[in-house]
Amino acid sequence: MHILVTNDDGVTAPGLLALAQEMRSLGKVTVFAPDKNWSASGHVKTMERPLRVKETILADGTPAFASDGAPSDCVALPLLGLIEEPIDLVVSGINPNANIGHDVTYSGTVTAAMEAVIAGVKGIAVSLDSPEGHRAPLDYSAAAVVAKRVAEKVIADGLPEGVVLNVNVPYLKESELKGYMITRQGLRVYRDALDVRMDPRGKPYYWIGGEAPTGVAENGTDFGALSQGYVSITPLQLDLTHRKAMDVLKEWNFR
Repeated sequence: MHILVTNDDGVTAPGLLALAQEMRSLGKVTVFAPDKNWSASGHVKTMERPLRVKETILADGTPAFASDGAPSDCVALPLLGLIEEPIDLVVSGINPNANIGHDVTYSGTVTAAMEAVIAGVKGIAVSLDSPEGHRAPLDYSAAAVVAKRVAEKVIADGLPEGVVLNVNVPYLKESELKGYMITRQGLRVYRDALDVRMDPRGKPYYWIGGEAPTGVAENGTDFGALSQGYVSITPLQLDLTHRKAMDVLKEWNFR
């Protein structure tokens, strides 16, 4: 079993290290991640400039690859042959914040796993629902164990074609987790605000700021599961077609 571990927070992120260490109990691990933070980058593929890759060393002394490309590039490059040994599974994370609801369209963590599925390789994204305003170093140990257990099931039982697993873990000790829940995407409530500022030359520039997003804790959803202390596992499909809407649109007259 050859597992590719990546993320969107950069190759030095502690969540990546925790994930790689836990995945090593399942097989050979190759770490291939961005050389900087690409959070909220979405599904990016670099086409207009060359990509650079360098070998580096993680904090535990193990080797890794770092690229100046996006998270999706860090999956595409190895799958396209930069890593010669075939890859059986891609696990992306551990993101320090939850990726729920519409977050999945923004998340480099999730879209890196999607890049694997597009290439015909199983993909899992793992995120930790850390407390808002948490300042101390995060404890990724429970989320790493969860990632291993989900990966074990995927290795043993497989996944339907075109499906990526989006796993979100409450910020609890492993012994405190209520269990695992298969969920659907919930409703993320964004509280973005536009912050307009002026540079020293009197020209405006802009920050997208505001308060941290919340969500609707509805039963059966990713946010609902997290709020109850459960690990949320949401199967996402790459086919975004709204089939019921197709029936409505077919009634349109374009003549």
